[in-house]
Amino acid sequence: MGTRGRRWIAACVVMAFVAGCSGGDDDDSGDVNAPGGDDAAVTEPPAGDARSDDAPAVTEAVAETDSVSPTGSAQDTEPDPSSDVEIADADLVAAIEADLAAGPAGCDPLDPARCVLPFPSDATVAPDDSTSTGLRVAFPDGGLPSNSSGVPIGVSDWNRLDGFTPNASIVTFVEGLDPEASALPPWTDLGSSLADDATLLIIDMTTGERVPLWAELDAKADTDDDRLLVIHPAIVLEHATTYAVALRGLVDRDGEPVEPSSAFRAYRDGLVTGLSAVEDRRGDMEAMFDQLAQSGVDRGELQLAWTFTTASTDGITGDLLAMRDLALDAIGDEPPGFEIRVVDEDHENPLMGRFIEARMTVPNLMTDDGGPGTRINRGDDGAPAINADAPTRDVDVACTISATTLQGAEAVPVVSYGHGLLGSHLEVDAGNIVSMASEHDVVYCATKWAGFSDEDIPTAVASLSDLSGFGIFTDRMHQGVVNHVLLGRLMLAPGGLAADPAFIRPDGSPMLDTERLVYDGNSQGGIMGSMLAAVSPDIERAVLGVPGINYSMLLPRSIDFDVYEAIFEPAYPNDLDRALLLSVIQMLWDRSEGGGYVRHLVDDPLPGSSPTPVLLHVAQGDQQVTELSALVAARTMGIPIHRPVLADGRSGEVEPGWGLDVIEYPSDGSGIVVWDSGAALIPFVQLPPRQGDDPHSRPRSDEQARVQKAAFLFDDTLVDVCAGPCATETRVDGG
Repeated sequence: MGTRGRRWIAACVVMAFVAGCSGGDDDDSGDVNAPGGDDAAVTEPPAGDARSDDAPAVTEAVAETDSVSPTGSAQDTEPDPSSDVEIADADLVAAIEADLAAGPAGCDPLDPARCVLPFPSDATVAPDDSTSTGLRVAFPDGGLPSNSSGVPIGVSDWNRLDGFTPNASIVTFVEGLDPEASALPPWTDLGSSLADDATLLIIDMTTGERVPLWAELDAKADTDDDRLLVIHPAIVLEHATTYAVALRGLVDRDGEPVEPSSAFRAYRDGLVTGLSAVEDRRGDMEAMFDQLAQSGVDRGELQLAWTFTTASTDGITGDLLAMRDLALDAIGDEPPGFEIRVVDEDHENPLMGRFIEARMTVPNLMTDDGGPGTRINRGDDGAPAINADAPTRDVDVACTISATTLQGAEAVPVVSYGHGLLGSHLEVDAGNIVSMASEHDVVYCATKWAGFSDEDIPTAVASLSDLSGFGIFTDRMHQGVVNHVLLGRLMLAPGGLAADPAFIRPDGSPMLDTERLVYDGNSQGGIMGSMLAAVSPDIERAVLGVPGINYSMLLPRSIDFDVYEAIFEPAYPNDLDRALLLSVIQMLWDRSEGGGYVRHLVDDPLPGSSPTPVLLHVAQGDQQVTELSALVAARTMGIPIHRPVLADGRSGEVEPGWGLDVIEYPSDGSGIVVWDSGAALIPFVQLPPRQGDDPHSRPRSDEQARVQKAAFLFDDTLVDVCAGPCATETRVDGG
């Protein structure tokens, strides 16, 4: 046992009257998987400012000072001067008390700028033996920011979760930080984040492995007083895993080392405070310091460090898998019911042979009628359940049959299509889709992403005005994925669409090959498609066009967010609050977007699913879905990249495609290909690209890109169509 451990046990003896003294080298309560305690904060009512001046550091034992009662009030009892204990002086204790009093009980004093900073943090979890992680999130009431109407964000949706997002940007406030002098690792040089002297580290507390990352200051904040430090893991973190975040060597704009917070100084320097809100956590902090030391990090050089535990796979995917299984059980061996409503053979696109609109009847797993604004319907046990009062709902479907297919003689492959941002199933008649269907003799069908379609825009707007309702927005996305799974069954069933006259040629030959289903989606369809492909029992291969994951990282870099930020900003006018909240809401979004599922897509499949090879087509300089997020997804899945990634001078990265192997053509596996249309390079800071034209739609519109997609989807082969860097034939103005 080290000196710090002996001092901790001595401190527990001396301060035994302080409620919550627990932990130490040999104490099970110091387990990093059970942070906090039942009484993790002082019990005095909140008051005061959100931030206070740091108290001076204390490095020597103070024998002649007042100790502190369990409620934080001064006592005249003195510790035994002969004990090996370092006692925090009164000024440090007072500074910590002031930080604690600035928010409700249960806030994290390590970063007093906001209650739940740093985020995410195991300071705001509680033990729960019923969950897969043994934890449950425990945001305090009033711990999340209020909107401009004074309405605090309700925490109930978050406090159902068994850990934090493995995707969200990690955020904390570092006053006066100089990013250059502090050598923050940029996205252009991810390898630098793994250097021995890196200033920011994320470390797996179980294995000691370092996580590659990049970091930046929030470029959208108007003033440094509200500018968060944002740390982005360069991969999706493992589920149900505890990580340590460590900051060292940071320098402010005056060239001085950044001062630690009062609470962190007490932990780092082993200064016993007598405050239960601090001491209940000391065992966990000591375990963290020990792990950091094993990784070569000296606790004395730390300016801030903390741990957080990611949610389990079951906690992220459990609702959707249960809903999928309920829906499939409900239809049994029969296809979902459907009704053909429109058969259009006079489409404006001459490549279109027949455009079909239909209605499909699906089990309703939402409350009420299952429409916009409804929640997942749950039984008495809290698990998803089919709505007994409204057991079904009709949803829209559209299919594109090209003139090539209509005039042919053979049954052709079927493709499930995913539409773009807040769009609809009618996107399946877009020019690039009709061209793909015509050139490669396939049939595309689509349904809406219920929860994330045009009819859900009012829900999205309402949730941004009061984030208490954000769970309403993400809940219905589960039903949208289930609907896509059922559409797949309708396309594959011999007695489904294939048997309807709308899908029969005039000569009586069937047009649909019901032996196999593949997926193609663009933009939001690429983001949501990785989730669909991970849970679908039927999709065998998937093309994800201009995809990404993790909306907390995507939105600040997307021009699409402009219109929604115009709603979000007045509702939450403080820049720091908004940056924090984008990470907080990712905890709910994980359950209904690709970021929560990519670890189980190409291998380690979820129950009821199989590994699904994927092809990612990325647009260099994309103004809507940053290429950085697609690269995070590719590194997480361990899929190779086309090289050369880009022509010389066309990438901001020191090593383009860092961390990814090269595709060995021809391949029967997955891959990521970056398509260059001549767009301007993306900014080095956390802002959307705005220079020149947007290349977002160029890959899908390129004929050679479609050749590669077709070979991957229908011939099970990833082929090289570029013979060098991949560039679209149609170029854009780079500005």
